[in-house]
Amino acid sequence: MSARRDVALVMAEHSISQRQACKLLEVDRSTYRYEPRPDRNAKLRSALVEAARQKPRFGYRRLWVLLTTRQGFRASVGRVLRLYRKEGLAVRRLKRKRLKGIAPGNPLIIRPNQEWALDFVSDAISNGRALRALTMVDSYTRECPAIEVDTGISSRQVTRTLERVIAERGAPATLRCDNGPEFTSRHFLAWCAQKKIELVHIQPGKPMQNGFVESFNGRLGDECLNASWFVNLDDARTKIEAWQQQYNTDRPHSSLDYRTPAEFANVCSRLTSGIARAIT
Repeated sequence: MSARRDVALVMAEHSISQRQACKLLEVDRSTYRYEPRPDRNAKLRSALVEAARQKPRFGYRRLWVLLTTRQGFRASVGRVLRLYRKEGLAVRRLKRKRLKGIAPGNPLIIRPNQEWALDFVSDAISNGRALRALTMVDSYTRECPAIEVDTGISSRQVTRTLERVIAERGAPATLRCDNGPEFTSRHFLAWCAQKKIELVHIQPGKPMQNGFVESFNGRLGDECLNASWFVNLDDARTKIEAWQQQYNTDRPHSSLDYRTPAEFANVCSRLTSGIARAIT
């Protein structure tokens, strides 16, 4: 564009031909005459930038799913990746040190409610007071049945939350958690024995033995806790609950073929119902 402008100025100021102006400025005439093609990616680019602005912690694959399945764009993942890189939308991630050695594998999970994974995450509200959240994930459907948020959570509060979720969706066969005091207290152990729920404690210092909930906590921190300012406890509960609902019903999950956990759970429910009808 700069060369074309310079040639045009020289032609206007000195009343010379295009050929002479190009020769004087050492500009190839084909370069001067070149007309850029219309940007066929204009609408896709605009939609991609807007989606990335709304979901700043989504990578290009998850944005591609949103654009193609929910906004009707017809574009390959490679095309979206090229625009994603060109617009500088890449998500910055910290490089983590990886420990050598192979972590013990998780048991084969083949159905919903076979195993729930539990853990805690911490944050703070605006006045500096500590904030704690109990997170749980169904290891098969990747659903988050509940996130309990408070300034402190005891083992009795953990069991009350579990009882509320069990009343809504049934009891899990197994609970997987770390060795924190809330999960090793006499009350929690007795409650699990009473409910006939198997309790699996991971090895100390081996968080990836509880990898499903650790991954979920990473998304929670990245997309909600780190991106939000909590005025008070009620505000924190409202914002975290809103993110939980979005995670279950709106956020495509890469391990579920980019379906949401709710969509995958519905598929499992229909399949189970179909099998039950076929048997009867």
